[in-house]
Amino acid sequence: MSSQHRFIRCIRGAAMALALAGSAATAHAGSTSGSVAVTSDYLFRGVSQTGRKPALQGGVTWTADSGAYAGAWGSSIGWLSDADPGVSSQVELDGFLGYSGAFGDSGVGYDIGANYYWYPGDYPAGFNSPNTLELYAGVTWKILGAKYYHSTTDLFGVPGSKGSGDLDVTANWEFTPGWTLDAGVGRQWVKRNRDLDYGYWKLGVTRSFGSGFSVAASYNDTDLNGLDDAFVLSLSRAF
Repeated sequence: MSSQHRFIRCIRGAAMALALAGSAATAHAGSTSGSVAVTSDYLFRGVSQTGRKPALQGGVTWTADSGAYAGAWGSSIGWLSDADPGVSSQVELDGFLGYSGAFGDSGVGYDIGANYYWYPGDYPAGFNSPNTLELYAGVTWKILGAKYYHSTTDLFGVPGSKGSGDLDVTANWEFTPGWTLDAGVGRQWVKRNRDLDYGYWKLGVTRSFGSGFSVAASYNDTDLNGLDDAFVLSLSRAF
């Protein structure tokens, strides 16, 4: 089975599970949203997960009226098998849950939750699992946002890296209807592996259309040695 077919089957399974969960929670009204996308490169915290190749992505989220939410998201990847031919994983699947709201009428919002990154596949003996659980907490105010992530497991297979952290600061400004300027800067700290710490940033623009389609383009870079900057173009459809 190809990695794309495996990915699509996993996404369908996750979507079905969330739909069943939402049906079971009849005491809590809510809504379901999702998206599918094709991107020229899957960047995570400034680093390519696909070896600078295109990726297919999709996700679904159920949100209760109370502000609680749960969802799943997935993407095709290549970084694990590229680093070790003995690894068969070609898909990343994330499961997340959290709670978001606002501090009264202050205009300041908050978001707390957990995200589990799962990389199904076969691994050689002794390979440190890349599966990772992160807790996060963030705040937003007008066009600005900041979120901190804390790993409760080793970070994406790096031995001894439990307790690593990441801080993202973003600005998303709709300067004219349908056009949004996207900017962000972040810092990844890797516990007990300080030589792996690095910073990253992006600057881009998104064009949204009334049909749910959007096109985004961004320029991305990091301060890691040996990694060049990247221009990423993506097409997505929200539903």
